Amino acid sequence: MDSGGSSDMTLAFDLDALKALAYPDRVFQDARQWSEYVGVVSEQPTYVVTNFTRKHRIRQDFFSGPRSRAESLENVQKQFGTERHVFVGTDDEDAELAEEVGWEYLPVKDAAEAAEWELGEPETPDEDAGDDERDDWP
Repeated sequence: MDSGGSSDMTLAFDLDALKALAYPDRVFQDARQWSEYVGVVSEQPTYVVTNFTRKHRIRQDFFSGPRSRAESLENVQKQFGTERHVFVGTDDEDAELAEEVGWEYLPVKDAAEAAEWELGEPETPDEDAGDDERDDWP
């Protein structure tokens, strides 16, 4: 994806936006090429975000923890002083949140189109890898 500007950017995905992408692990790998920091924000309990990111082998630079998305985005913006802060979300509520906290907003559909990411039900990477790794077990 051509970010259209500086790569000195912090990119935050709403958990629902990430769940709208077929290969969230690849999205994070791709986003790291043109973003300094990439993470997930959600009002879901921390374990929900952690379970999703572990399942999809996503290494995030930050996560929201037990706080509101607005507070999380504000804290991330203070912690990571990049030139740009971009929030990828799914709806008007997400766009309003981004504006409220001073982030740029990008709908997940637009981000996916620009970056050639596939929308769809998230697939777990290498789902069959576990079976192959156990071939040598008794």
